[in-house]
Amino acid sequence: MAKQVYHDVVIMGAGLAGLRAAVEIARRLEGKADIGIVSKVQLMRAHSVCAEGGTAAVLRPEEGDSFELHAWDTVKGSDFLADQDVVDRFVHAMPGEINQLDHWGIPWTRDASGRIEQRPFGGHSYPRATLAADKTGFFEMQTLYDTLLRYRCFKRYDEFFATDILVEDGRFAGLVGIFAPTGETMVFRGKALLIATGGGGTLYGFTTYSQTVTGDGMAMAYRAGLPLEDMEFLQFHPTGLVPSGILMTEACRGEGGYLKNNLGERFMEKYAASKMELAPRDMVSRAEQEEILAGRGFPGSDGKPYLHLDLTHLGADRINKRLPLIREVCMKFLGLDPITTPIPIRPVAHYSMGGIETDINGKTRLDGIWAAGEAACVSLHGANRLGSNSTGECLVWGAITGAEIAAALGKLAASPAVPAAQLAAAEDHWRALLAQQGTENLYELRRALRTMMDDHVGVFRTGELLAKGLVIVRELRQRFAHAPVADKGTVYNSNLFHALELENLLALAEVTIVGALTREESRGAHARRDFPTRDDEKWLKHTLAWRQPDGSPRLEYKPVTITTWKPVERKY
Repeated sequence: MAKQVYHDVVIMGAGLAGLRAAVEIARRLEGKADIGIVSKVQLMRAHSVCAEGGTAAVLRPEEGDSFELHAWDTVKGSDFLADQDVVDRFVHAMPGEINQLDHWGIPWTRDASGRIEQRPFGGHSYPRATLAADKTGFFEMQTLYDTLLRYRCFKRYDEFFATDILVEDGRFAGLVGIFAPTGETMVFRGKALLIATGGGGTLYGFTTYSQTVTGDGMAMAYRAGLPLEDMEFLQFHPTGLVPSGILMTEACRGEGGYLKNNLGERFMEKYAASKMELAPRDMVSRAEQEEILAGRGFPGSDGKPYLHLDLTHLGADRINKRLPLIREVCMKFLGLDPITTPIPIRPVAHYSMGGIETDINGKTRLDGIWAAGEAACVSLHGANRLGSNSTGECLVWGAITGAEIAAALGKLAASPAVPAAQLAAAEDHWRALLAQQGTENLYELRRALRTMMDDHVGVFRTGELLAKGLVIVRELRQRFAHAPVADKGTVYNSNLFHALELENLLALAEVTIVGALTREESRGAHARRDFPTRDDEKWLKHTLAWRQPDGSPRLEYKPVTITTWKPVERKY
């Protein structure tokens, strides 16, 4: 018998967006809210703590920055696929979020006069990346959780593996999953659900993501009948540490770091002379890949060439003060000191621009369900996200969805009864996985998926590569049915959780590839060698993927909201 737990609001995901929403709900309802926060990890281990470089906001209008400039940078950086009303709302909200965190006690880095410090970031026309050394996400998370502790209106459910969103008559009816410490089935009921579970970048083998970030919220929403938007746009960060993929923050280049090939050249001069290393991420990643394909990389031990991120000219004092985490990671993982030695890097899977479709307030098409942060696609980033806009998105739409949910609670009806058939189907699915027999290995299948994504859906794509990748994904789905779950236990059955995660990743991989194969143009992070130019006449539109009964995606499209700037050629 499944244990049922009721809260007015259920927040799935405890990263920046989830915590910011919880704080906003608690503030607006003066601590009288009833919030349940569920997370597959211990709360302060959400992937948001890994955000490093900064959070973008207009803090110096008197010195040349402006809302219009931040908005233009974001729209241009998105390759004109961002919804411009969303961008406008974002840039106007961000200064308030920075100052609010300051009042709540975050240790922002300060300049010599005591002002909150900002540094340059890729694609921005002004140094507006607000920083807390190179541990910005960590300190933002700590500050939000410290603030939430002032309110005694929430309960944490750590290590709860959510598997299904229950829906009755178009309304949220429950969140079902497995409580890892006991193995028992639990159903969370409530008037409102916020999905804030992060992205799906562990689709790739070479990735900056924590291995716990497997697109679960997106996949659950997809199965529950919600469309996924713009999933073909997956960002590659230019500087993933070789061979681990650990993020070498864009702040390295914001502080003046150079990218160099095996000839010692700062090669970005050939690709984006005005911005150099601080061009948008899609452009820098493509430039790096061009250098590697031209034979100007360094030979890697894994057979994959790499390039250099050179900080040596910055000096020990600047690196120790502004990039202490980067130095620590390089020394611990490679035995390399970036004060004296260049860092080996190459493009790495980093961020999902796509996600669960929402309106400008973070609401989905199902009553009582909102989404925020990287799991959602409010369409702030379009085809390419600018660095330091992601933590800002989590803060802004965490606050917006929190306010929307707080305002709606008095009007929303009580949670309907748990749909017995849906709950039984979820439990039957886990039992079927545990009973699965065959000779396939879950972990070999997961490795094959990630290798395929690295090789077929990378920085550069072609129809031929994508079509082959789609065949492989569908074969892997068939092979998955013959991969047994060796652990038959109930408590902390990570083997079962890995099987459920792989199912989610396979679904997201198919959506990503079908969207990329169908979009016959190059735009932002989606670079087709066989369709090398942007085609606004045919493809200035958002992709919507709906799940069909057989599990495959059906694509629809909707227009991009353009309020101020018509698309022009994107040059830097």
